[in-house]
Amino acid sequence: MELGISTFVETSPDVETGEVMSHSQRLREVVEEIVLADRVGLDVYGVGEHHRKDYAASSPAVVLAAAASQTTRIRLTSAVTVLSSADPVRVFQDFAALDGISNGRAEIMAGRGSFIESFPLFGYDLNDYDELFDEKLALLLKIRESEKVTWQGRHRPPIRDLGVYPRPVQNPLPVWIGSGGNTESVIRAGMLGLPLVLAIIGGSPVRFAPLVQLYKKAAAHAGHDASRLPVASHSHGFIAETTQAAADKFFPSTQASMNVIGRERGWGHYDRASYDAARSVEGALYVGDPGTVARKIIDLRKNVGITRFFLHVPLGTMPHEDVMRAIELLGTEVAPRVREEIARWEAACETKQ
Repeated sequence: MELGISTFVETSPDVETGEVMSHSQRLREVVEEIVLADRVGLDVYGVGEHHRKDYAASSPAVVLAAAASQTTRIRLTSAVTVLSSADPVRVFQDFAALDGISNGRAEIMAGRGSFIESFPLFGYDLNDYDELFDEKLALLLKIRESEKVTWQGRHRPPIRDLGVYPRPVQNPLPVWIGSGGNTESVIRAGMLGLPLVLAIIGGSPVRFAPLVQLYKKAAAHAGHDASRLPVASHSHGFIAETTQAAADKFFPSTQASMNVIGRERGWGHYDRASYDAARSVEGALYVGDPGTVARKIIDLRKNVGITRFFLHVPLGTMPHEDVMRAIELLGTEVAPRVREEIARWEAACETKQ
């Protein structure tokens, strides 16, 4: 069971002062957070790609590379790379360079993107939303398989027997598929034999269990060893010394962020009752003291089949020291409990078999 952090490097207005942090300050803070995550023994850190004013990371590979030389073991991934509006050649080159700098710790999490600002920015038609992803994913996988590439598609100029460099330390460079729970994307990942990441940010996490089973079934049908394919989840959350402190600290920025996105997407108003329901045992918010969060992650592994967990923190703008403390608690108190219990549970399962 792997545990880590994901962030969208947000620079939304502070809920108390209304002040907006500069992009440069938030980027420097994220590098400090990655370094701390590595120091406290977390397994992975993910940075999301966005192209709007309230998010500072339009190039996850650059942010991750800034931390690569200051870390030793933590894996470094996008969360996600919006592959539909990107050039797969450049994506591969950027993450191969990150892989070299980090000595084999880079990963790509490819997705279609739930935010669409990058499509007009880079000149793509949203009517081609699905086709763009399929074509560009195929090209990305072809590039990672072969140093020389010949390619022709609808949405980029052809490539005729050209080399793509640098080559990564890892062969193949890991490529995960990020999904919000779309059935087609889950089946696609399984058929391709690619690791899957599910964004579990609402409702009950248990409802994603059938999707994990569908993914494994599709992988087995395509001839892949489904038992060897990892499945990750990405969920909002926060950890403090007590559950009440965690709940009270995380709510203001969460409410503000959810209502901004909600107005854009037509969701209902997000209030404290919605928040408290989501952080219940059955909910998708991982907010509480280390014991509470550990128990929810353990349940996610046992009931859904998740083998890698991303705690998405912060949501919105929070004090940097609070975020750093949450990362420290995840690494030093939550992770050991989760790993110990999962190891014990897996050993018991093997004995029964």
